[in-house]
Amino acid sequence: MSQDPWAGLPVDPYLPEHAHLRAGDRDRDAVAQVLAQAYAEGRMDRDELDLRAEALAGARTLGELPPLVGDLVAPSAGTGLARTGAGSPDTVRARALEKYEHERRRAWWSMLTATLICTVIWVVGGMGSGWSFDPAFPWPLFVLLGTGLNYGRTVFDREDMVAEEVRRLERKARRREARKLGPGREQRPDEDA
Repeated sequence: MSQDPWAGLPVDPYLPEHAHLRAGDRDRDAVAQVLAQAYAEGRMDRDELDLRAEALAGARTLGELPPLVGDLVAPSAGTGLARTGAGSPDTVRARALEKYEHERRRAWWSMLTATLICTVIWVVGGMGSGWSFDPAFPWPLFVLLGTGLNYGRTVFDREDMVAEEVRRLERKARRREARKLGPGREQRPDEDA
């Protein structure tokens, strides 16, 4: 069966942000249709249909629905990330950009804080120790240089950092999906390697 049972529904139950939402009759009907068609095509026996139908009747949230048909339907084009629980490609990239912005801000504040602390120490220490203040040797610039290199790397490596975060999120979602599938099954046959 190549038809996506979630195509006509308002939310995709594979997305983690939707998994906690309560399942409605339309959601259960979509799964019931897939199960009925798979049984009619001989892809499952009556006992398995009964087990899945019982689990479907007891399903309360959207996150409980995809495992009931995960081995019966192929994901539609462009939803591979959603099928692994990572979200749509746009959602994954947005999460990766959020992480990058967090890292950039952290590098900026680290640079600013360390430089300000050292500058205050340089000024106060030079004026209050009995020896004259020597502005000719501004040693806090070395701190600024060191922490500035980290900030510069963060700014200039933006795309690499975002791409690495996207890969990390995809790997994490695939591992989570493999755990859901159970022991002995690394990934679903319809999933990209």
